Amino acid sequence: GRDCALSTAGRMRRMKKTDYMVRPGELPTYSPEAHAGTVNRRLISKETVGARNIEVVSGEVGLGGMAEAHYHDVAEQAMYLLEGKCQVEVEGESFEMGPGDMAFFPPGARHKAVPVGGPIKVLVIYSPPLADATIAFRT
Repeated sequence: GRDCALSTAGRMRRMKKTDYMVRPGELPTYSPEAHAGTVNRRLISKETVGARNIEVVSGEVGLGGMAEAHYHDVAEQAMYLLEGKCQVEVEGESFEMGPGDMAFFPPGARHKAVPVGGPIKVLVIYSPPLADATIAFRT
C-alpha cells in the first residue's frame, strides 16, 4: 500500500544524487500489461522525482512486439517516437510514425502501436500519471 510506495520512493531517491534528474540505466524496467515485447522505465514519476501530475516513460518495443489495442479511462497520453517506425491506430484512424513524430491519445481513445521493420524507442507522457488512472480494454 502507501507505506510500500513510500519506502520504494525513498530507496530510489537514495540511489540518485539529486531529486531533479534521473539516469535511466539506474531505474528498474517493467513490461506493461497488453504490451508484448516491450521494456519500459518510469523516468519521471512519483517514485523517481515526486511528480504528482505527470508521468514520463521511456519504452523500447522489439520487432514482433506491440501495444495491443487499449484505452485509458482518465489519462491523456502523448507518444514521441525517438527511433524506428511504427504503425499507430487511434479510434480506427491509422498512420505511420517515424523518428520525431508525436501522437496524442485522449482519454477513452482506443489505440495501439506496432513496430514496422525493426524495433522502436519511444518517450511516453501521461497526465495524470497512469498510477492514478486506469487501463481498460474495449472488445
